[in-house]
Amino acid sequence: MAAPGRKSRDVATQRENEADSVKLELANRLFFRLYQCANMLHKTGSRAVEAEGLTTQQWAVLGALSRERAAGGISIGDLARYLMVSRQNLSGVIGRMERDGHVAVAPDGEDRRSRLVTMTASGRRVWTELAQPKIRDYYREILGDFSVSDATHTLHYLLKMLENMERVDARQSGGR
Repeated sequence: MAAPGRKSRDVATQRENEADSVKLELANRLFFRLYQCANMLHKTGSRAVEAEGLTTQQWAVLGALSRERAAGGISIGDLARYLMVSRQNLSGVIGRMERDGHVAVAPDGEDRRSRLVTMTASGRRVWTELAQPKIRDYYREILGDFSVSDATHTLHYLLKMLENMERVDARQSGGR
């Protein structure tokens, strides 16, 4: 016969294992749904702005460049970090946008090794007059049944997950 203290520890351990199993299953479902959402954002978001000749990646670049702090330009490295993409992937996107006249790339006056990306007048027109109305319609369609509270909570939890992922990334990459 097991000691009474041992039996309660065994029951507690079993409950912890069951809770861990449930949490792991929820995590699996959550991350799979995030993966699906990212793919659907790329698919449906691109369709929303394709008439303007944009992809979701170009939409993100124009959005980043439209921020006030990017008015004087932003380095490719800083833009890549902000968008959380590799410099290599961003270079291809920037090259196509430069070819289409939406952005300009020039050496940084303060650091000749760095190149600054700025939105051109054509890019501002595409962003402001053409893409923004379609993006707003897209947001309304996707988030139409979300309350302000729903959207606020979703943003809060996504930011919390992003912070945790950044911490894991920093640890995995040795703080690079």
